[in-house]
Amino acid sequence: MTHSATRRTVLLATGAAGAAALTAGCGNGGGDGDGGGETPATSPDPTAPQALARTDAIPVGGGTIFDEERVVVTQPEEGDFKAFSAICTHQNCVVANVSDGTINCTCHGSRFSIADGSVERGPATRPLPAEQITVEGNSISLT
Repeated sequence: MTHSATRRTVLLATGAAGAAALTAGCGNGGGDGDGGGETPATSPDPTAPQALARTDAIPVGGGTIFDEERVVVTQPEEGDFKAFSAICTHQNCVVANVSDGTINCTCHGSRFSIADGSVERGPATRPLPAEQITVEGNSISLT
């Protein structure tokens, strides 16, 4: 499996000196040289929780798949939110939908519980790994 370089891996690979060099030219470019002017744009903190959805977007007794994040968030009971990897443990297909209390992989028919990710029907033999989320107010974030 190959991974594309991210800002984080580039900064880690280049060390503190390289990070300083990479960020040195990141000024606002519109100032008049006196340090004033507009505040430069900043990148989001990579360690901060990543907002996924509002709580009312996740149906009770169902769930929502977030393809880009490769995660599925479920709400087995009112106000009880769970998150799991959206990658089927059988042959690494992305799960296709959530219905009738299960997370469903249509590649080979595996079904997983929305409550705990356990296998409801194979061929998968391992549960979907849990993912960490934070629910604050009406916002669900991936942590």
